[in-house]
Amino acid sequence: MSPTAVVLGAGPGLGMSIAHRFGREGYEVVLISRRGERHAGFLGELAAAGVKARAFAVDLFDREQVKSTLDAVGPVDVLYYGPAAINMDVLPPEISATTSDEVRAAMDSVYAGIDITQLVLPGVIERGGGLLFAGGLSSVQPMPVLGALALSSAAIRNYAVTLNASLAEKGVYAGTLTIGGVIGRSDIHQVVKANPDQFGGLADKTLDPDEIAETAWRMFVQRDRAEEIFSVL
Repeated sequence: MSPTAVVLGAGPGLGMSIAHRFGREGYEVVLISRRGERHAGFLGELAAAGVKARAFAVDLFDREQVKSTLDAVGPVDVLYYGPAAINMDVLPPEISATTSDEVRAAMDSVYAGIDITQLVLPGVIERGGGLLFAGGLSSVQPMPVLGALALSSAAIRNYAVTLNASLAEKGVYAGTLTIGGVIGRSDIHQVVKANPDQFGGLADKTLDPDEIAETAWRMFVQRDRAEEIFSVL
């Protein structure tokens, strides 16, 4: 039976690169994202590369829907959690104008990640698998313009590295991919390219999702570090 890698928040950028990278190693890939209309294209792309995959349309903030989906998926060996943190249509107030309500809203993605981790963790421990999280550079470098998102990025980063410290003795890896830049092929990259007047030269600050996925695979296999920073900022 093939090991299973679940990609949460699967999109055309890093999510699909993670899917391809683990798929090449013989993992069956499970794509989970809210926009189910894109899944047929994603699955076709993976099938053409020889990767066995399934997909589910799920709102990651709906705990019951997530639980029932993961129950249907079955045992999980590797979990990648990387939902988009930024709605490019409504950018947050910068940090000096950030309210506690805005922080609570930004933290919803952290809470969802914790809930999902708890659901899959018993199986991941049993299999000696791993947990990978994606977050922003604002978790380690002050970026006032990101407001509440800087706080949620810091929270998911700390959760990942602290999980790694807790779970290493149980044979489980946890790590975080800290992203500083726009990920190529991603939805955010498309928005930035289409609006140069609004985002200036940000479209040129691009990271290769395949290179990030390759590093993520090495982190999982080598288990010698809990974080890798990717930045062109």
